[in-house]
Amino acid sequence: MATTEVERRRGQLAALSIAAVVIIVGIPLWWRTTETYRAWLPVSQIKELADLQLQLSADVEVVFARGTVTPEQQKKVPLTQSQEEEVIIDGDTSLRYRYEIRYRTATIMEEDALNQPTPAVADLSLHTLSESPCGSLVVYVIPESSSLLPQDVDVYIGQRRTALLRIGGFVGKTLEQLLAHLEPRIKQVLQIMSFSNTDITAALSDRVRPSPGNRGSKADSMRAFKSSPGYEITFSLLNPDPKSHRLHWDIEGAVQTYIQPLLTKLSLVANFSIDSQMLYYTMLGVNPRFDSSSSTYTLNADSLAHVINPVEARLGSNAASSNPVLNFLLYVPDAQHSPLYIHDRKKQQVPSNAFHSPRWGGIMVYNVDAFYGEEATFPIDININMAKVMGVFLAQLRLLLGVQSSTPPSGFLVAPCGSTGLADWELDRLMWSRSVENVATATTTITSLAQLLDQISNIVINDNIAQQVSSAVTSLQLAVAELEAGNLGFALQYSKEAILASERAFFDPSLLHLLYFPDDQKFAIYIPLFLPMCVPILLSLLKIVSEVRQRHREKKAKND
Repeated sequence: MATTEVERRRGQLAALSIAAVVIIVGIPLWWRTTETYRAWLPVSQIKELADLQLQLSADVEVVFARGTVTPEQQKKVPLTQSQEEEVIIDGDTSLRYRYEIRYRTATIMEEDALNQPTPAVADLSLHTLSESPCGSLVVYVIPESSSLLPQDVDVYIGQRRTALLRIGGFVGKTLEQLLAHLEPRIKQVLQIMSFSNTDITAALSDRVRPSPGNRGSKADSMRAFKSSPGYEITFSLLNPDPKSHRLHWDIEGAVQTYIQPLLTKLSLVANFSIDSQMLYYTMLGVNPRFDSSSSTYTLNADSLAHVINPVEARLGSNAASSNPVLNFLLYVPDAQHSPLYIHDRKKQQVPSNAFHSPRWGGIMVYNVDAFYGEEATFPIDININMAKVMGVFLAQLRLLLGVQSSTPPSGFLVAPCGSTGLADWELDRLMWSRSVENVATATTTITSLAQLLDQISNIVINDNIAQQVSSAVTSLQLAVAELEAGNLGFALQYSKEAILASERAFFDPSLLHLLYFPDDQKFAIYIPLFLPMCVPILLSLLKIVSEVRQRHREKKAKND
């Protein structure tokens, strides 16, 4: 009897010991070794960035030349004023534009520069005196009697960050009246040379829907390539009839002369690489129509969309790079379909004989039928006029990179962009748009990643991803702060770092959901493992509890 009691006691202690080991050691150890590692993410800061509130600030100097202000008005300058405008895009996006305008009188050297014979020379002289930083503008107000501007021109916008404004016949009694008179013209200058609500809203097109009045800006934004750290530019010469003509093009020299100055100036925005190729026996995917009235072949606007796909198959691609590719094709028609001209939707001949495709590139048709004489021997050696070709490709490249050329208001004269292909203020406008676009894209990417990781709890978040997310959030905060401070160069750099870090985190291979088991598969794996072990332990525990309750009842009955 005593032996049986000892054995039962020993069995109970063994069951309790095993249960204690399983509960205290086994389950925590299993939980710790099988839990999904998820590094800490700055979720609260990401939620703050999701509500995008941007402020763009620009410094503007208005300089009064001699004869534009009275001695009484001159006593009140220098003077600083701030102009602000707030635009609510939607519930999660708002924009605030701020101009810090400083009024002063011209220095002696600036007066000498304003006495130059032409506005272009004056613009260069003023630029030599002091170079304005990125994002800032200087407006020189000249008297009506000045011969610097033509008679029908009130505002001249130069190649740099300088504008010349004729004051007209108005000279107010007070400085406030004079400034109120100049304000509309200065606002027009700022809309052309600095950021505008149309450009900034178009840069946010992937985040917000455009309003019906901004369809034009939406079309412009869809034409240009999206912001990218780098671009690949490919120039291709298509010779469908090498038996009729041997083509020679100095593409290397043409790129150095016409394209490289523009790309050097755009190096702040992105990196560029250029290559070229010649393709033989490459035909267009559309048969041109013969126009008997002019004895020429034509491509109408409806058929241009079918030209690209067949040609694109022969172009090849740079598979080693993930950057967008800008294709520029120079097509020399064969002798049987020459000359070949492109017509627009109004059945009018396109002067450049070229067209471009949004976010793809451009194609130019180069006719050489003038070389086909009666005594010509085939194949004919033809040297292509690269100045003519590059002039067209340069204009298309500007459009595809987002450099918009708007029509100036009446009374405005905009200087040609010069040998660089891009004015300084045009570069600033592009940098404003790219900075805002990068901030919006990076914010959307990092917010989507945070929501994804919150919804799928069994995805591992390793330290590398957490570091990239934190880096993206920090760069975004710095970019927003620099935009608010008006430091355009730093804002663009931080926005580029933010978009790179956010995309590296979002597209990390370790974040693939299929790399991890769903919950039902986990149950299917663990039940056969734990059930045979847990059932005897649970039964033993239930038996011990039953015996304890039985003894308790017997003891209570005995006492009664």
